[in-house]
Amino acid sequence: MLSQRRDVRPIPLVDLPAEDALVGDAVRAAVARVADAQEFILGDEVARFERSIAERVGVPEAVGVANGSDALVLALTAAGVGPGDEVVTTALSYFATAGAIVRVGATPRFADVAEGSFNVDAASLERVTTAKVRAFVPVHLFGRVAPMPEILELATTRGLAVIEDAAQAIDAELDGVRAGAFGDFGCLSFHPSKNLGGWGDGGMVLCRRAEDAPRLRRLRAHGGYAGVHDEVGMNSRLDALQAAVLAAKLSFLERFGAMRRERARRYRELFCAARLEDVVRVPEAPTVGTEVVHHFVVRCVRRDALREHLFLRGIGVGVYYPRPLHLQPCFASLGGREGDCPNAEAVCRDALSLPMSPGLEPSDQERVVSAIREFYRGAAP
Repeated sequence: MLSQRRDVRPIPLVDLPAEDALVGDAVRAAVARVADAQEFILGDEVARFERSIAERVGVPEAVGVANGSDALVLALTAAGVGPGDEVVTTALSYFATAGAIVRVGATPRFADVAEGSFNVDAASLERVTTAKVRAFVPVHLFGRVAPMPEILELATTRGLAVIEDAAQAIDAELDGVRAGAFGDFGCLSFHPSKNLGGWGDGGMVLCRRAEDAPRLRRLRAHGGYAGVHDEVGMNSRLDALQAAVLAAKLSFLERFGAMRRERARRYRELFCAARLEDVVRVPEAPTVGTEVVHHFVVRCVRRDALREHLFLRGIGVGVYYPRPLHLQPCFASLGGREGDCPNAEAVCRDALSLPMSPGLEPSDQERVVSAIREFYRGAAP
């Protein structure tokens, strides 16, 4: 079994204690407020947080739910997607994106990502769209907005719903529109690892049309109010404690986004100086829009050996994702084969996520890049 060196300070992939050092006082005051009120499920804390998120993203309504996965399920349900329908999404995403489609009884179809990008390719999306497709679920992966103008044009032409998976992209924007505000619905996750993360699970559905919100609020509470159930929903309520924690952190989100972008800029600068372009491909800064750098993902030669090398030196890294969705064993019956989505498959073979947090120190970034240079070139000068 591999063991890390004990003579070096670990650099975590996501440094929650460092973030807590910046926001902890505000968060603990919010938790105390909930404890004093003794109102733990929905209530004023959740309603205020919903309004804050809706205003920030630029939509008329936002509905708090238990987690990001449920947000996708509820949005698909509200969009009328169900058994017999097909839904197109990207082959490169966390499993929850495709799992939600199956949970509503529909069948996922998978599009490839664009060459040199981690986001879905609009041309591939169009190629796999059949007459049975009812909706698109584009994903704003790693904190950068997908090609929404092209996706929306295709959806409008075909009369399809658009449900954005914006779990990794709160505050990201393109053409002045924020992630989650392009489509019929947008879905957020507040998992602790996210840019806006709680002290547990949480999620939200963003509504482009205010009239969709009442049904979503019923669906998150078993499909009814006061013992009268118009349909079968689910128990998926954002609790007041998480809403208070998230509201306290929300005031730091713009600052943290700027800090993440600065750390991405610093990584690019360090890699340029290290002259590793033949073995490490670093994501370029976007030429349009604003990224929020949820993960800083490079593509590299001998990825798995490099991952082991960094682990042994106390450097936390991640693989997002080890296998594309169309090749997941549970979807074998759909007939997906290697080569169907070659760009997504290539990313899964060579992508590596490096440490990224608002509190990441420049000296830690230097250590990360130095360790990578050591792996490829030998000891750094």
